Amino acid sequence: MLFRLLPVLHVLGALLMFFSISYLMPIAASLIYADGTWMEFVDAMVAAFGLGALLFVAGWRNRRELKPRDGFLLVTLAWILMSAIATMPLMLVIDGLSFTDAFFETMSGLSTTGATVLTGLEHLPPAVNIWRHELNWLGGMGIIVLAVAILPLLGVGGMQLYKAEVTGINKDSKLTARIGDTAKALWLVYFVITIACILSLKAVGMNWLDAICHAFAAMGLGGFSTYDDSIGHFDSPAIEAVLIFFMMVAALNFATHFLVWRERSLKVYLHDPEAKGVVVTIVSSTLICAAYLDYHEVYPDFLTNLRHVAFNLVSIATDCGFASQDYDKWPIFVPLWMLFLSCVTVSSGSTGGGIKMIRTLILAQQALIELKRLVHPQIVAPLRVGDTVVPQQIASAVLGFIFLYILTMGELTFLLVASGLDFTSSISAIVACINNAGPGLNVVGPAQNYQALNDFQVWICSLAMLVGRLEVMTIFVLLTPTFWRK
Repeated sequence: MLFRLLPVLHVLGALLMFFSISYLMPIAASLIYADGTWMEFVDAMVAAFGLGALLFVAGWRNRRELKPRDGFLLVTLAWILMSAIATMPLMLVIDGLSFTDAFFETMSGLSTTGATVLTGLEHLPPAVNIWRHELNWLGGMGIIVLAVAILPLLGVGGMQLYKAEVTGINKDSKLTARIGDTAKALWLVYFVITIACILSLKAVGMNWLDAICHAFAAMGLGGFSTYDDSIGHFDSPAIEAVLIFFMMVAALNFATHFLVWRERSLKVYLHDPEAKGVVVTIVSSTLICAAYLDYHEVYPDFLTNLRHVAFNLVSIATDCGFASQDYDKWPIFVPLWMLFLSCVTVSSGSTGGGIKMIRTLILAQQALIELKRLVHPQIVAPLRVGDTVVPQQIASAVLGFIFLYILTMGELTFLLVASGLDFTSSISAIVACINNAGPGLNVVGPAQNYQALNDFQVWICSLAMLVGRLEVMTIFVLLTPTFWRK
């Protein structure tokens, strides 16, 4: 096992040292708002840098060019260690917060899940809220993709990390000739849109702290909020409209956004079958669910039903996790449909989780081909998504992914049920966590949080968030004997 671990230690150490820079934002927030927590964040920054330095030195003698299998191990270890070290300021500042709960919170942040075990969010020091939301933002595009832009400076190739970290099936496609330039291009687009979101939220009534925090959460599709009531605290149609727009933007492939910017044409979106699939799915679902609530007279008129369905459905379907209403009290069809959408809606290359729209389209096309073969057994029908012919190897990989995804969801649900949690809470918690969507139903519904779970259940949900963020395969490949053989 050591011969697999040692070559990645120095890179893992470099990533942790790089990650320590992220503590500067909450330190600055603490000084600006004079909340008295800056020293705790300084201590945490020093600890993160120190641990990274130790790992860097320990692995220096075994350094070499990373192989593809090294990328899977490095990404998994980096995600776990960064989540673990990120707990330090929370535990230093929040009295009585256990490591279990702190790790759940930071894993939820970095995996962009947005589930929380904390209450009294509006009373937390501003620096703590900035830290939570910064984790959402960094996890959105992926800390590894950010770091890949500087890995050439360390003498380490970045493609292995990029392929292990970037979500979706089109991981081998590049926007630019060099992987470092690709990472920089993606982060530039991500940064510019985030600034636009901050300014838009400020313009519709948020203060600067809330605007920054909620923009970070919206662009990372992380769903953390500075209030226990989430977006319901503001009760503002304008704020909800701004967040709907940017959640939709974050749910699309950032490579597509980059191409739109480079070609100066919105027509790029029309040629992206995923983008069309995302928009059609969300718009049609919103109208149907709003009509369903209106039929059941949940709110006084159709426009009110449409407003609340639009925001909460977009939030859950895009795996963001904001809430403006307690939709757990709606007729059960709507919240269940929203959770289903969280599994399939967002694009590959977005900051969301779940199966992704491209896999949904591939499975749908494969099913249609199989139906045709029942009538015409000798038919030759290439699998197409848009104008692109999908190789059979990709279709097989999608089927393998779906099997492991469903299997993992089922097994983790059974573990929660066996631990004493009711079925509705169990399955909705796992669906929400593995899709990085945040709120579930019942005990973990939008008006509650995950604080009611015991330590075992919290760790199961933390595992679900990690598996979902790294798209199942990255974790499962580490469990195969083949991976550890020389």
